[in-house]
Amino acid sequence: MLTPEENARLTRVGPGTPMGVLMRRYWQPACLSSELPEADGAPLRVRLLGEDLIAFRATDGTVGLVDAYCPHRRAPLFFGRNEECGIRCVYHGWKFDRHGDCVDMPSEPAGTTLQAKVKLIAYPCVEKGGVVWTYMGPKDSQPPEPDYEWTRAPEGHRFVSKTFENCNFLQALEGGLDTAHSSFAHNNFKSDKSEPRQRDRSPRIDVERTDYGYYYVSTRNMGDGGNYVRVYQYVLPALQMRSNAVGWFGGKNERPRIDGHIWAPIDDERCHVYNFMCAYDKSTYFDDAWLEKREAGMGRGQDDLIPGTFRLKRNQSNDYMVDRQMQKTQNYTGIVGVNTQDFALQEGMGPICDRSKEFLGTSDKAVVAMRRLLLEAVATAEKGGTPRGVQAATYCNVRPHDRIVPSGEDWRKAVEQELIAKW
Repeated sequence: MLTPEENARLTRVGPGTPMGVLMRRYWQPACLSSELPEADGAPLRVRLLGEDLIAFRATDGTVGLVDAYCPHRRAPLFFGRNEECGIRCVYHGWKFDRHGDCVDMPSEPAGTTLQAKVKLIAYPCVEKGGVVWTYMGPKDSQPPEPDYEWTRAPEGHRFVSKTFENCNFLQALEGGLDTAHSSFAHNNFKSDKSEPRQRDRSPRIDVERTDYGYYYVSTRNMGDGGNYVRVYQYVLPALQMRSNAVGWFGGKNERPRIDGHIWAPIDDERCHVYNFMCAYDKSTYFDDAWLEKREAGMGRGQDDLIPGTFRLKRNQSNDYMVDRQMQKTQNYTGIVGVNTQDFALQEGMGPICDRSKEFLGTSDKAVVAMRRLLLEAVATAEKGGTPRGVQAATYCNVRPHDRIVPSGEDWRKAVEQELIAKW
């Protein structure tokens, strides 16, 4: 468990907080590229790490991310005019480019020196993998652009979606790193008992630290069938990758792929979850029908979202539409959708979980290791050092993998080559 002081250090993300300082040393997802569909289109409200911002796609197609309020009289730039490579406040016409420089001040006398003095807070942005990334930390510490393997996958081989989660990022991240819960929270009673996560519901967890975070291994005993080995990757501060090469019933998955999430803090009590996946074989191209079926199975399909938002219809306000009869006869939770089941448990802990009241077990090794790494990274950032995972070179060539390994065979040798990026 954590002390209350440690819990606060890991969960508070606003400017000047220990975790806020650390988070700002990494590139963070600001929005999906699809949320800014056209040049000179409507500005987009963004709240990230406790800051209110506005994103806009400029005339030349580049993306700007700036303070949500004009520095003149603090009027909201959401109502601004996105035109000629800048955002213009409609209150008095002051205009700013994506770098935050004031390029026009029509309400002031010509030649005014005030224009050169006014600066709008602005953060650099890049687009990769269908995501707009931003760096909000010190300019002299800006790392290379994000370079995860899935961001290098071409169109037709990757997909990314986004959901809103009403809790602190850390308990959501912990849920992603917890592999044992899949045997329970995501248990469908109709599943065949040969399914690895039901045949052995007490996996052995091993964690190996790396320069980017760690990889952790879940090993489940399949009896005469060998061991189901699943190697996950955790990249600081809040990204997890897992493989889906083995089907639900222990066989080869017809659409092997890499799945994962990034948990981006909106503020102390809310986060956005970016859900990505990519595949390599041409036979696994993602067509729209398959994608929607898959997203619906996760509980985040188009019909599962409140229109015009990334919020689930099944949420805290309606107890996730839990069906107690279904819970008795069809699945473990009575809740429809894999991610919806996660949200019910993670959001149900409260906005910020009190970890000083926990009793942890052996299945929590990955969670404990992550907390220790984050606490170390916070201390490193406070001292001005370079935390793990900041440099893209440390994580760009890693990937997860899962497979059935015959009993007695060293899983490290069995999956060694599969843990190297293919793109």
